Amino acid sequence: MSHSTTPHLATSKSERNRVLAAVVVGTTIEWYDFFIYAFMANLVFAQLFFEPAGPGLGQIIALVTIGISFLFRPLGAFLAGHFGDKLGRRPMLVLTLLLMGAATTLVGALPTYEQIGILAPILLMLLRVLQGLSAGGEWGGAVLMAIEHAPKGRRGLYGSFVQSGVPLGMLLATGILALVRALFPGDAFLEVGWRIPFFISILLVIVGYVVRRAVEESPVFEEIKQTAQQESAPIIQVFRKYGLIVLFCAMVFMGNNAVGYMTTGGYIQGLASRPVDAGGYGFDPVGVQLANLAGAVSWLVFTFVAGWASDRIGRKKLYLIGWVVLAAGVLPLFALTATGVAGVAIATTLLGVGLGLTYGAQAAWYAESFPASVRYSGVSIAYAIGAVIGGAFAPTIAQALLQATGSTWSIVVYLLGTIAISVIGTLLLKQRNDVPLSIEFEHSGQFGTWKQGDPDPTAVESRATR
Repeated sequence: MSHSTTPHLATSKSERNRVLAAVVVGTTIEWYDFFIYAFMANLVFAQLFFEPAGPGLGQIIALVTIGISFLFRPLGAFLAGHFGDKLGRRPMLVLTLLLMGAATTLVGALPTYEQIGILAPILLMLLRVLQGLSAGGEWGGAVLMAIEHAPKGRRGLYGSFVQSGVPLGMLLATGILALVRALFPGDAFLEVGWRIPFFISILLVIVGYVVRRAVEESPVFEEIKQTAQQESAPIIQVFRKYGLIVLFCAMVFMGNNAVGYMTTGGYIQGLASRPVDAGGYGFDPVGVQLANLAGAVSWLVFTFVAGWASDRIGRKKLYLIGWVVLAAGVLPLFALTATGVAGVAIATTLLGVGLGLTYGAQAAWYAESFPASVRYSGVSIAYAIGAVIGGAFAPTIAQALLQATGSTWSIVVYLLGTIAISVIGTLLLKQRNDVPLSIEFEHSGQFGTWKQGDPDPTAVESRATR
């Protein structure tokens, strides 16, 4: 008997492997693009695009541009979710990858404020908006391609491959940035070096495009299309029928996203490597970037651990363990960072454990929370809203708190507050490990009441076709 929910949803092992490769490669490239911008906003954009505002205000404005993209992620989620539920998961994956790559490459080609004045920061923010639109739609498509191809009982593990794109993207961005900073030290980095990581994006996008074009459409969407069960307005249905689920999912993501953006948003790296007279600790920039690699590796490893473990002990229990570990990593974060490059490595490594444990199972839990006909819209919108209330302005808030109080402990309190909200969301969101994902099950009327351990109403058909 197939491991899938129904026999017509079965896919071959080779196709599942191609799908996993496509989502990992594409998502890694998407997040590389996103993080390179965030790193540069912490390091050089205040000088290059917002210099007239002065070092303090200029730094805050540069960080605000990171958050601006998050405000447009819900719009990207709306658009990609609507068309992903009507036209398919695969076309949206390709489109979002191309949009992100084009926007990132153009950032590298932008003139600075010194060259064209106020037009420079305006163009910078417009390109960041395009990045936000892309990021808002990409994640949901990647999640559904992985989860809807996954064998029953292994969705957490398959979903963790999608989630691995964030730490892998951070590894790639951090490694390339460390190399470029070593090759272009001092003023050379400000003059030309900062542009190179953005130009590298176009090469990565070509690779991602080729890989993603090679995979087949999700079997669940093929079933929806064959049975003509597409919703005419999936966004409206999501909010009308599943609004509370969207809210709870967003709350679950808030703490991880806010804490994660201390590293993925470049805040820790910027604080540690900026000169003392610019409000930083003045540590070796290349050393700081390399130290951050340790945190990315830790996050990556525990992302896979979380996906695997959630298939065995359940999504909710795994998350509750993760929140305790993440809070324990937040407490010494800035105290360790202030001690030097080795402290940055230790701090981000400890933080990566909790980040992985509260991120690896997210793809599976989100996908199991929404029925097939509106699943792309549901997971995309919930993720985008969670990102807005979580990480959107986390670096900006952290910098403002530091400037207002003079103490990093105010940032710690803020981050612990976001974790507390996520704990509440975790307790409220229903666990549905292994809920059937097919459109057939959705129309059986049992999706809203199904819980782990309930019989699968399609099992009789599956046994009859063995």
